Amino acid sequence: MLSIKEAKNPIPTVDIIIELKNRGIVLIERRNPPFGWAMPGGFVDCGEALEDAAKREALEETSLKVRLKCQMHSYSDPKRDNRFHTISTVFVAEADGVPQARDDVKGIGVFKEGNLPQPLAFDHKKILEDYFRWKREGFGIFNF
Repeated sequence: MLSIKEAKNPIPTVDIIIELKNRGIVLIERRNPPFGWAMPGGFVDCGEALEDAAKREALEETSLKVRLKCQMHSYSDPKRDNRFHTISTVFVAEADGVPQARDDVKGIGVFKEGNLPQPLAFDHKKILEDYFRWKREGFGIFNF
């Protein structure tokens, strides 16, 4: 079996925008490089559906059991992760409760558009800009 670094195709990942009702979205502070704040997420395991990977990663990193609302968009810029080429499918989910930093998470917080932490890892600044615009304007924002 090939390791991630030996793969010749882009690596599938998921990112989850977790909405806590009337409180904001959950972001994690990464313990490992690349450092910074990010949406919870990670690699899709072989034989795992994207939706299952999203729920698993959310639980592993935030202790929250999420309810997926929709698949927002996929991001595939080869430069989005400086370690290797990944394609991330972004889900919007909702959850109740208090997030707790778990797994490889250094810190965790709940944020709104006007108080996002810095720096944001990967291409998460663009993804979150798209998310907040999508919330304001609706589904037709993704033009290619």
